[in-house]
Amino acid sequence: MTTTAKFDPWSAAFVAHPYDAYAELREHAPVTYFEPTNQWLVSRHEDVSALLRDRRLGRTYTHRFSHAEFGRPEPDPAHEPFHTLNDNGLLDLEAPDHTRIRRLVSKAFTPRMVEGLRPTVRRLAGELVDELLAAGGGDLIATVAEPLPVAVIAEMLGVPEGDRHLLRPWSADITGMFELNPGEEAARRAVTASTEFSDYLRTLIRERRAAPGTDLISALIQAQEGSDALSEQEMISTCVLLLNAGHEATVNTTGNGWWALFRNPGELARLRGSVDELLPTAVEELMRWDTPLQMFERWVLEDIEVRGVTVPRGAEIALLFGSANRDHERFADPDRLDLGRTDNPHITFGAGIHFCLGAPLARLELTESYGTLLRRAPGLRLVREPEWNPGYVIRGLKELLVEV
Repeated sequence: MTTTAKFDPWSAAFVAHPYDAYAELREHAPVTYFEPTNQWLVSRHEDVSALLRDRRLGRTYTHRFSHAEFGRPEPDPAHEPFHTLNDNGLLDLEAPDHTRIRRLVSKAFTPRMVEGLRPTVRRLAGELVDELLAAGGGDLIATVAEPLPVAVIAEMLGVPEGDRHLLRPWSADITGMFELNPGEEAARRAVTASTEFSDYLRTLIRERRAAPGTDLISALIQAQEGSDALSEQEMISTCVLLLNAGHEATVNTTGNGWWALFRNPGELARLRGSVDELLPTAVEELMRWDTPLQMFERWVLEDIEVRGVTVPRGAEIALLFGSANRDHERFADPDRLDLGRTDNPHITFGAGIHFCLGAPLARLELTESYGTLLRRAPGLRLVREPEWNPGYVIRGLKELLVEV
């Protein structure tokens, strides 16, 4: 009870620094039931990594069981627009639908395709950093971290520039439902955003069907007409997932990463002195040290045993990414930020069939964002200590005020 009591995802102090609680979980209760969310917490790297690949677990259970068979209540009908949107996306599908859709969408994220985006990403990053420099500083998250991934995904999808201001609020409201025990107000916002975003994409799909372009939506329409048919709902859900997953994680990795650098001035100076050489390992280390996705949930489709603990079918497992990435059994001196770390099997992008499809693009965006700021704003300084957003599952800063 003492150990799990320190795991308090609704506490601002815990959200700001969950790592001491994680260490106690790994040491004393690596697999433990957490009554407030009716979940089993798994905190060690070895176990989290293995369970991400274990097909006895799933992101959904409806491909095998009804809600009643699985011992779960029917979803609230008032939340139907959110569930329809979410349940048809890659992240919450299992084979064979997941396999079919991922095969189609992955063509846009091959290393060659992503590398072809580098000039665009570099140009966008440069323009955003110019704005920060011209103003003498400001909120690094609002000025650079947020606009960059939104612009990149919007260009890939073919969303007109004049509509892109709509995307961030929709994304934030939808992902609010991924937090633990979201309330009715969060559900209301998520339902409204799901409806509006779906209607917007439905119109955009009709326009692309009438006049195809070179964007991803046009490519998915062509695939829809082939042997690997996508339904319109699957196309809409896929587009929303690409924005939400690619945007929320990249924004928070950028903000969390710069806050980590400011708290570790020796490593920041080291990076500034060797940008080209250190940047690739630095990006990986910043993702490990303060990962934006702290928890990833899976349903137990049949009884499993983890470290001698039986977790029954119908249970939900919470895989603690933030804890796994600080596990001393897998990482040397894990609480130390080491931008030159080469042995770094972090699980920030997940593993198994749900490994992040956009990982190559995220790495590209982060490399260009960090690199541009390091080279063009070498004197970047923190104005004041930031505050964290209240969310725990998707964990990031409210703002990061800097000056140059």
